[in-house]
Amino acid sequence: MTEPSLVHAKEDHPTGRVKREVKTTKTIPSDIEIARQADKKPIREVASQLGLGESDLELYGNDKAKIPPHVWKRIQNRPDGKLVLVTAISPTPAGEGKSTVTVGLGQALNRVGKKATVALREPSLGPVMGIKGGAAGGGYSQVLPMEDINLHFTGDFHAVTSAHNSIAAMIDNHIFRDNTLSIDPRRIVWKRVLDLNDRALRHVVVGLGGKTNGMPREDGFDITVASELMAILCLARDLKDLKERIGRIVIAYRLDGSPVTVADLGVEGAVALLLKDAVKPNLVQTLENTPAFIHGGPFANIAHGCNSLAATRHALKLSEYTVTEAGFGADLGAEKFIHIKSRMGGIQPDVAVIVATVRALKMHGGVSRDRLNESDPDAVTRGLANLSRHVDTMRAFGLAHVVALNLFAVDTEAEWRRVEDWCAREQVPFALTRVWEQGGAGGEDLARYVVQLAEAGSSNLRTLYETDQPIRAKIAAIAQKVYGAERVEYSKQAEKQIAECEKWGWHELPICMAKTQYSLTDDPALFGRPEAFTLHIREIRPAVGAGFLVALTGNMLTMPGLPKQPAALRMDVDQDGRVYGLF
Repeated sequence: MTEPSLVHAKEDHPTGRVKREVKTTKTIPSDIEIARQADKKPIREVASQLGLGESDLELYGNDKAKIPPHVWKRIQNRPDGKLVLVTAISPTPAGEGKSTVTVGLGQALNRVGKKATVALREPSLGPVMGIKGGAAGGGYSQVLPMEDINLHFTGDFHAVTSAHNSIAAMIDNHIFRDNTLSIDPRRIVWKRVLDLNDRALRHVVVGLGGKTNGMPREDGFDITVASELMAILCLARDLKDLKERIGRIVIAYRLDGSPVTVADLGVEGAVALLLKDAVKPNLVQTLENTPAFIHGGPFANIAHGCNSLAATRHALKLSEYTVTEAGFGADLGAEKFIHIKSRMGGIQPDVAVIVATVRALKMHGGVSRDRLNESDPDAVTRGLANLSRHVDTMRAFGLAHVVALNLFAVDTEAEWRRVEDWCAREQVPFALTRVWEQGGAGGEDLARYVVQLAEAGSSNLRTLYETDQPIRAKIAAIAQKVYGAERVEYSKQAEKQIAECEKWGWHELPICMAKTQYSLTDDPALFGRPEAFTLHIREIRPAVGAGFLVALTGNMLTMPGLPKQPAALRMDVDQDGRVYGLF
């Protein structure tokens, strides 16, 4: 494929303006071609960069490994390195390349002399087979082996799916076998899951076919990444914590209205057993052999959107710099990272990177997707309102930040200069990145800004609400201070559920908002920076084991559907096992 190199940035000094030179168009391979040409090292050699020996690895072939529990016992008292949180503006169908920038930045930090590790989520088969295709970076900023990571990897998602559905099976069996817990079949809140997009399974009826097949009742499926077990896997400190959290999961309510937990059912041990290997972090590498932890995969629009706490904590102990990402824009992933993951894990980002693209800014400025290849600096300027909201959010959190403009081939200098000039006026550090085309070399300017901000220690992280505030006050804080909403409106169902959460003592849990990623509102069609809008709360779901309350907004779904032209239609494998169309 052809990818023009439009600009090359070279810094005069960390806080100054940058010189640029125009380079010529060149032809570079596709993502999959780049991955196949990569000079992968054995995972033993990659692990040695972190001071890990062969006895510290549970090998999955030559290029993947899990980290066993004894490693954490050895390193847990070491000081943490610097933590870099990569977030973004509100995403659009045009794409922002946040994972690509995350990988490229990790590689760039190593190039500027810092020992860096990347920590990312595992891709779900739902979007892989549905709308996105592969999701492990791209170009010369990928994690490898991409085929494995995007498909079955080390089996973590399958383990979560099996563990989740084992609870569902035990619930129905308990009801069939005399129901000594007095579970109300009409109030079972534990659905089944599948790691694929399948709208036909959102609402189903189970137990049909006569008395021996159980009690007929309404049920449904969520996607695996929406499972509370996935959230627990990504927030548990160790296997003991995992099992205790599983026991606290609320699965149903009794006929008298009291909650029933997995511990009441007596299967927390069996469920933890199914997850005993999945809880161990996975180690792989980037295209430039930078160590990369890829572990866990909750969506940020319906869950908390961060890779596992265990993986991040390992990386922080083993590296000078850890680069991690939180899903979608700062209104979703970054907000949840700070209010949920940071709180529970005792970790704090030292600096945030806000990824933006000219193409996405133009969409936020009113340009239709079919006209994004046309230069329109004024649309970029209008779209900067969305970037402004996310910058304001980082300021509200007291987090030092830099804007990374991820360049695409069709971007013009007139367009990206609008972003640079806006950042200069707002006194926001700004870096052009070309990590897709150049790998770590294309992110060195960004890396220098990150090092400068992180080592200056200028972040003073603060939360936007306290957990002991009322549920409505916590939701209002997110809606108003992060989204820019004027007011919050609750359905009758949500009002009833809030009262129930207060009754059972769950009101002091943090909030996990389930909201469309495409807009700051709950309407995915409203781009830019809407003002004076109302956020609609449809439902409140307690995720007591994970340790938060899920607030579903608008028409947010926990089981996505496939698009008209699923990415799976482009995929194939030849007789030698080579993959096509995944990336």
